[in-house]
Amino acid sequence: MTFVDRVVFKALIVPHRSLSPRGLRVVAALMLGGAALIALRVWMIGAWPVLAFSVVEAGLAVGLLALNARQSRASELVLLTERAVSVTRVDHRGRRVEVSIPAAWLSVVLDEAPGQVPRLVLAAHGTREEIAASLGEAEKRDLATALRVALWGLCNPVFDNPQLRDGAS
Repeated sequence: MTFVDRVVFKALIVPHRSLSPRGLRVVAALMLGGAALIALRVWMIGAWPVLAFSVVEAGLAVGLLALNARQSRASELVLLTERAVSVTRVDHRGRRVEVSIPAAWLSVVLDEAPGQVPRLVLAAHGTREEIAASLGEAEKRDLATALRVALWGLCNPVFDNPQLRDGAS
């Protein structure tokens, strides 16, 4: 017989990307078109050596946009069950890594350093695992609060015994 833990908390974390794939193509086309116009202009005035730099610059910019879009395929899933918290990371290539930490002594820690975005760390018995590295400060604080509330609810269950209710005989 297999025992399936009840999921107490679930969070899917994906990097924020403001452009859709179609929007990315439009921006890349506009960048390449603008670079072509600038290259044509400098070629017409006789500054043809600038042409090579313009092509390299446009290619580099479009390449960096494509790299950014590829990174958006990454994700992180945080599942808190009655027994453990599991963190499943999928990188932009589709490789999957899963880490499981027992929930019994789990604590949620925000490691703060002046002038930096805090690190959100799950800690238990000498095991420390950073989660939500792609989130900003406010999102990490919200996630930490939600995880702490879920852990508190897990460690402090409310039992409903009908025999102890008022008026029960």
